[in-house]
Amino acid sequence: MRVLLAEDDPIIADGLVRALRKAGYAVDRVDNGLDADTAVLSQAFDLLILDLGLPKMPGIEILRRLRARKCAVPVLILTAQDGIEERVRGLDAGADDYLTKPFALPELEARVRALTRRGTGHATRIEFGNLCYDQSERIAKVSGQLVDLSAREMAVLEVLMLRAGRLVSKEQLVDHLCGWGEEVSTNAIEVYMHRLRKKLESAGVRIATIRGLGYCLEKTGEAHGSA
Repeated sequence: MRVLLAEDDPIIADGLVRALRKAGYAVDRVDNGLDADTAVLSQAFDLLILDLGLPKMPGIEILRRLRARKCAVPVLILTAQDGIEERVRGLDAGADDYLTKPFALPELEARVRALTRRGTGHATRIEFGNLCYDQSERIAKVSGQLVDLSAREMAVLEVLMLRAGRLVSKEQLVDHLCGWGEEVSTNAIEVYMHRLRKKLESAGVRIATIRGLGYCLEKTGEAHGSA
């Protein structure tokens, strides 16, 4: 996967380049709008991460030119402008997603994963036992029937499904949920787990608690030394 990062703040750009490369992406970075417009004209990218406040050419103009050329590359806007009008303007111009500064790196990485999956048409359905979770649609089904989950319960289930059969620590779950801009306690995680267990009783899976370590999503009948 190849990502173009258009960001003029060197500290933010350096951190994002390092994180994305660590996650396995090939990253090219430009620090002004003219270079960004030239780059997307001359090369193919799987994702454009675009700061709106770029020198030489504003990000919104780059986005408009991109869509006018019928280029369908997914675009994630990064900006310090957090007003509703700015968000609407960016989305109406053709952005696929919008993230305001400051942002949590895990949230940005999750949005990048979602946009690159969408852009390449990769399958987003994860199946385990009778449980099916669709990452793009954000829905869960048991034997074809929708499961009524809150947003937080869905976020917890996503982590468990992505690591099905492997240990997930409470800290990992807290980090995943804290991208929402508010604190999540480990006690709250236990509450979400209790609710999920009740809702997934007929799914042919169980959420095992590994004392002192975390949780593991298992198929019913598997032994994991849990309590």
